[in-house]
Amino acid sequence: MMNRRNQTIAADVERGWRRRTPHVSLPEVHRSIVVPTTASFWRKLIAFSGPGFLVAVGYMDPGNWATDLSGGAKFGYALLTVVMISNFMAILLQHLCIKLGVATGRDLAQACRDHYSTLTVWSLWILCEIAIAACDLAEVVGSAIGLQLLFGLPLVWGCIITALDVLAVLYLQTKGFRYIEALVITLIVTIGSCFAAELIFSKPDLTGVMLGFVPGPRIVVNQGMLYVSIGILGATVMPHNLYLHSSIVQTRMFEQTPEGKREAIKFATIDSTVALMFALFINGAILVLAASAFHWSGHQDVAEIQDAYKLLSPLLGVGVASILFAVALLASGQNSTLTGTLAGQVVMEGFLNFRITPWLRRLITRLIAITPAVLVIGIFGESKTTQLLVASQVVLSMQLGFAVWPLMRFTGEKTKMGEFANRLWLKILGWTTAGIIIVLNAKLLLDTFLPDSVLQSLYGFFHIPVPTQ
Repeated sequence: MMNRRNQTIAADVERGWRRRTPHVSLPEVHRSIVVPTTASFWRKLIAFSGPGFLVAVGYMDPGNWATDLSGGAKFGYALLTVVMISNFMAILLQHLCIKLGVATGRDLAQACRDHYSTLTVWSLWILCEIAIAACDLAEVVGSAIGLQLLFGLPLVWGCIITALDVLAVLYLQTKGFRYIEALVITLIVTIGSCFAAELIFSKPDLTGVMLGFVPGPRIVVNQGMLYVSIGILGATVMPHNLYLHSSIVQTRMFEQTPEGKREAIKFATIDSTVALMFALFINGAILVLAASAFHWSGHQDVAEIQDAYKLLSPLLGVGVASILFAVALLASGQNSTLTGTLAGQVVMEGFLNFRITPWLRRLITRLIAITPAVLVIGIFGESKTTQLLVASQVVLSMQLGFAVWPLMRFTGEKTKMGEFANRLWLKILGWTTAGIIIVLNAKLLLDTFLPDSVLQSLYGFFHIPVPTQ
């Protein structure tokens, strides 16, 4: 009884503190979930569990489907290593986001506003909004495709229907942030269950799958593989997820002492790592399914989600296979739009310190996402949706460096992080990850936009094999 009373008093004090301190991240839910200070390991882990799964949603959204389907159908199991490496990069970067949010009480966007000049802040904000628009394009189109496959709705109407997630987020936040987390986890379990069944139906070659996780130089040398690989990287490690995680980790009311922060980082890292390993399973399952069903059956050109839906049941000989595929796609798209809405709020408020009523703010972030999707589908037609999904993930990858660089810089500074600043080994690992991302993106830009004659001269000068499709 006394413990419950103490928690109630702490919650009342915290609500009063939030009203007096309006510049916290996501003020409606900031430090709204009480963490028991004297509970067991498992009870504390449960209290901290949730934000990692909201972030993991972005690592299994419809943009991943397009790149994973294309990679599996074209190259078999070869790109599983890219999925695995991308996931490990994500685990590292999300851990750094947790450290930043817990140690400083600022999300990544707020930290950028605190540190950089006005011009730099506005530039980073614009780049981040472009990344969110690209990500939301994938989520909105993916949901619309799922609705079309299941119910026959036109894609444009499906895109408009996804705007209803604004109402869902607003309603659930009035009930408590835990309700949003519960909905997201339920949809994740739905996606995972569908793909567990699909793997059973497809009967993949286990030896080939294991070999697919072994890295090889052909992924960099082959331009076709590189394009899809960077798309997978962009779909897996998402820029806006770095901003989102550094914010929602602050929804827990942990003790503001070095010991309390250290414990919060530990439990939040366990939460995000478990969630991201679940995302690895789903991404790998999509690629393995595409490889097993299409690559060795004469359908290597299958890249359209709609084509995959039509072919799965006939090729696997299981009538329900296509339906499960569409259900998982719809769940994935809707899940991603929920977290995308929160990410848009974090970015807008963090970079610009621009605060308006929650319903209007979320309506603006959804319009930023839905308007490009409707226009693109209206101009290019429904037949180009999967190419748009893959291209959107490459755009995301292009923005990654602009989020990873300040994250590494801030978490490495003792003036900001104190005793929680990155140690030498973590700095080396983090900057290596950032370097890989930037170098691969630069190579993709060169291969995509420079004339062939210039490319051949450059590759000859550096003694690099000329990329092949």
